[in-house]
Formats: sequence, structure tokens, C-alpha cells
Amino acid sequence: MQGAKRMFDGEMASLETILKTNTVKVPRPVKVISLSAGGSVFIMEHLDIHSLNKYMAQLGEQLGDLHLDNTKLKEQQQRDAQTVGKGPAQSEIQYVDKFGFHTTTCCGYIPQDNDWQTDWIRFFTRQRLQMQMDLIEKEYGDREARELWSKLQLKIPALFYDIEITPALLHGDLWGGNVGQVEDGPVIFDPASFYGHSEYELGISGIFGGFNSAFYTAYHKKIPKAPGFEKRLKLYQLFHYLNHWNHFGTGYRGSSLSIMKALVK
Repeated sequence: MQGAKRMFDGEMASLETILKTNTVKVPRPVKVISLSAGGSVFIMEHLDIHSLNKYMAQLGEQLGDLHLDNTKLKEQQQRDAQTVGKGPAQSEIQYVDKFGFHTTTCCGYIPQDNDWQTDWIRFFTRQRLQMQMDLIEKEYGDREARELWSKLQLKIPALFYDIEITPALLHGDLWGGNVGQVEDGPVIFDPASFYGHSEYELGISGIFGGFNSAFYTAYHKKIPKAPGFEKRLKLYQLFHYLNHWNHFGTGYRGSSLSIMKALVK
């Protein structure tokens, strides 16, 4: 059950990192314990969580703040660099200038390769999509998927033409089952965090629903849609369809292939 410990360690690191931003509420993590009989237990703060309805707009706003937190650190660092006598080490929390995370996190039970990269397109293509495609190849040897993927790889860079991406701290698995509310506001949990493109976060939220227009309106007030947003959203949804194919089988094959077909047109 080594997998359980790795999964919980990644979740604990994710919660700790989100907590430090003071933007959106998460359960406070306490400790991951390895059991003598095998397996692990993750102890965290108990919250009385109900399904999200009243605080939808607030969640959109706070998620925007979470995604902008690293950008604010970058701006602060630039200001400090211009201030005589103020070095970059003044703040405990430093700006992160790469894509990835300091430890492995799992989306579902599949571990993610979070090795740091300076280039988002390379990171997402190789360490997210390619990794999922390798698992599908190994398990299914799906020829159509393989052929579509070889075409799609050539198209991906064009989807990011003229887009500047500052690494954003992501929840990483933000579907309707991982959000809720407590008495005084929204709460998110079960993260698979890493520093990536803020738009990535909205990929899975659009697949399974659970978020209304108030959420998106509030979010995009903070982070307006950049040109080409809809196509990139499809690309980010592709990751989740492939991940579901790898978790739950060929019921997700059709959706995966149809997104690939739409993107290679």
C-alpha cells in the first residue's frame, strides 16, 4: 500500500501550499501516518461540509485569488528588487517561476510527474498528456488514439500563440465532488496541486458540472478569458478524459477521441 502514502503525502503538501496563500478555505492537514499492518491514514481538520450553493460566486472569486497569488508574489519581488536595501529573501513565501511541484501528487490514484519545467507547453504535453497516452498504449494498444495523438502534438503549440503564462498554484482536480461550503463560505478539498496554467483548473469543472454561471462570472472578473480560451479548455479536458479512461476503462474512449479529432481539424 505504498501508493496510499504517496497519495496522502501529495494531498497534504497540496493543502499546506494552498493554506499558505490565505485565499480559499481548505481543511487544515495534520499528519500522514503509516500503519504497521500496511496502508496509511491521513488526519486532517474536521469541517462540517455541505454541498455548495450559497457561495458559488465567492468560490469563483477566491479561486481567482488563489491563481493570482503567485503573480502577486512575482510583482512584489520585482518591487523589492527596485527598493534599496530590500533583498528577495524578505518574504517567507517566494515566487515560483517554473511549472511543477515539489512533490508527487495524484489525480485519482495515478501519480503525476511534477518535475519542474520552465516551459508550460512542454510540461503539459510530456508530463500530463504523454504520460496518460503511454498508459493507454500499454493497456489497450489503441491504434486510433495513437495516430490522433501523433497529429495533435504538432498542433498544441499553436493553441498557445501569443499567450503569456505565469505559473499559478492549482487545486488540480476541481470537479463538483471536491468543493462544498461551510457556514461562512466555500471550501475546496482533495487537491492534486501543482503550479500550472490557471485555465487548466477549469477543464474538469466543465465536464461534470456542479458550477453555475455565478462561479464563472466571478472567476473571469479576476482572470479574463485570453484569446483561444475555448480550444485550450478542450485540450485541458482531454487530460481528464484520458485519466478517466485509464481509471475506469473504455467508457471514456469515445470522449477522448472526439476531443482529439476536434483539436486536429
